[in-house]
Amino acid sequence: MKILVTGAKGFVGRNLCEALKNVRDGKDRRPRYQSLLPLTVFEYDRDGTREELSLYCSEADFVFNLAGVNRPEDPADFMRGNFGFASELLGLLEHHENRCPVMLSSSVQATLEGRYAGSAYGESKLAGEQLFREYSERTGAPVLIYRFPNLYGKWCRPRYNSAVATFCDAIANGREFHVDDPSTELELLWVGDLVDAMLEALIGNVERCRYEGAQAVPDPEGGFCHAGPTDRATLGEIVAMLEGFAASRRTLGVPGLEEGSFSKKLWSTFESYYEGGSLAYPLHANVDDRGSFTEFLRTPDRGQVSINVSKPGVTKGNHWHQSKWERFLVVSGEALIRLRRVGMDAEGEPYPTDEYRVSGADPLVVDMAPGMTHSITNLSETEDLVTLMWASEPFDPESPDTYYEEV
Repeated sequence: MKILVTGAKGFVGRNLCEALKNVRDGKDRRPRYQSLLPLTVFEYDRDGTREELSLYCSEADFVFNLAGVNRPEDPADFMRGNFGFASELLGLLEHHENRCPVMLSSSVQATLEGRYAGSAYGESKLAGEQLFREYSERTGAPVLIYRFPNLYGKWCRPRYNSAVATFCDAIANGREFHVDDPSTELELLWVGDLVDAMLEALIGNVERCRYEGAQAVPDPEGGFCHAGPTDRATLGEIVAMLEGFAASRRTLGVPGLEEGSFSKKLWSTFESYYEGGSLAYPLHANVDDRGSFTEFLRTPDRGQVSINVSKPGVTKGNHWHQSKWERFLVVSGEALIRLRRVGMDAEGEPYPTDEYRVSGADPLVVDMAPGMTHSITNLSETEDLVTLMWASEPFDPESPDTYYEEV
């Protein structure tokens, strides 16, 4: 299959082209997209020539028209850049009698409803939609018109046409930013979901909709295509979430990352805006003559991850927990882990000790169950022992749930 992407160097175009090339090169092995192979990706942008565009239009089996003007100095350039290029593209397809499907990236601003009323950008997009419909009626070629809400994701240009990109860049890199009205609500579409929708369009899976004002309504007979799901958040909420993500380097916190959640998509986006040289940050190691203990991650509901280093011959632990439990994984060195149920058995004797000899060379996870005092001893006389530790809840110095008792 030969696919033409116009606006290939833009935000959406770049994300789509990289996804297509992953399929083309066998890096994306999902069976549903193997029917696209062999795959050729024609990338066209404003620095391309008319001759190149004409050649691509003669050979393409599917066209994604993502080219457009978002923020020109002269508002009249909206019509020239959006409507004008669309006219040229469709004219070349018609010239070559190529009736392949064509996708148009329009905007919810084309509704000209509410705060979009009188938008020169929206008017140019609406004119483009009409142009595509007339082209389809005239040639019989399928057209897929998507009205995008506010888009966000990796590689989106800050201080251009995305508030999310601007906030991500500023908060990640310590730049100043301004929020005009924190209560302004945005409908947001993550570029990863948008790219998935476009890949699905290539194999014939398109979700249809109609518009009631600026609201997309599912409709199998609708004249528009819908990419989603979308989320809604105010500017104030977005900034608060981003500031929390930035603070996580200090607090070690991890927000909710449920699959498909806005939080997960926004944090994925935020992380992509750190500049080179800013992707590493220090942790605080609690060091004493026994070794060190360093917290790595804290979550509100999934516990805490830490790294424990024990010097040769050192024993750590000898304590138990009422409700918290832990999992130990030795990643370097050799250790003896000992556990014993707290209290006495029916005969008034201490409960038997459970022992596990573990090594980084043969990974074995050992659970420190509630109500069992436990210890870990470095068996080496020369090498440090390194253990990855997970606890079911973050350590709280006000309520540590840790009670000394030798195993």
